[in-house]
Amino acid sequence: MKLFNFVGMALLCLSITSLKAQDLKDLRAKPDTAISVQKEQPLNIKTIRPIVPKLNLEVDYWKHWTKFGINLNQASFNDNWKGGGVGSIAVGLNANHKSDYTKDNFNFVTEVDLRYGKIKNTNNIAKKNNDRIFWDNKLSYKLSANWALFTSVTFESQFDAGYKYKTVNGRDTIDYIENAFMAPAYLTESFGLEYKPSNEFSLRFGTGTARQTFILDERVKPRSGEGFFEKYGYYRDPNNPSAGTGERFGVKEDRTFANALAFQLTGNLDKNFTDKLNVKARYNLFADY
Repeated sequence: MKLFNFVGMALLCLSITSLKAQDLKDLRAKPDTAISVQKEQPLNIKTIRPIVPKLNLEVDYWKHWTKFGINLNQASFNDNWKGGGVGSIAVGLNANHKSDYTKDNFNFVTEVDLRYGKIKNTNNIAKKNNDRIFWDNKLSYKLSANWALFTSVTFESQFDAGYKYKTVNGRDTIDYIENAFMAPAYLTESFGLEYKPSNEFSLRFGTGTARQTFILDERVKPRSGEGFFEKYGYYRDPNNPSAGTGERFGVKEDRTFANALAFQLTGNLDKNFTDKLNVKARYNLFADY
């Protein structure tokens, strides 16, 4: 009897467990098996042409530098000043312009340097103390980092007449004229190699250089004895009528032009040591062949 009751209880427990398991299966969420079929819409692509403004940008291969200067100096001394001295006043003007064009291996540089100044001491006539016309043009083609082939044309002269002075009764007076505008004037053409390790320093070796010297002012022109007589109506040395002025600036007597072939060495230095200190120098060696 007890065995029967035990078996009955076991069957009852199994039935309850089965019913609970069945209920849990029914309560579980089933996945959505409905498949939605949608047609793909075609892409609507339109060509858009944005408006691009014209900037008109250009590469400028030029660089320019321009400087102007005016110098005015005055010194005056009182008669009671025991240190002594001579009063003076001096005026100087200068202008410098440089343009540089660089593209690929080609480089062109043109530089103009103009200077003029005068000084007047007390009880003396005014004299010029600075006078220069300088125009240099150089075209080069770079061969390596520091070396280039170059050709250049340089013009040099002065603005005003320069005189030789003599002292008469303690005062300076004009003796004779020494130079003037285009007397002399130098036109130099050069070709060779240039060494330029930096923008501050360069050295030109002008193995093929020609220089023309002009004396176009009649007052400076060198004259022979006869030429001097024709110009002024008297002989420069009455005791020696054939005595002339001699050669001037490499130009022979009674001529206004001379040509020379030479080797030219030109060094240029333009360096800023500080914000307020700049050193600029040019050295030129001209050796005739």
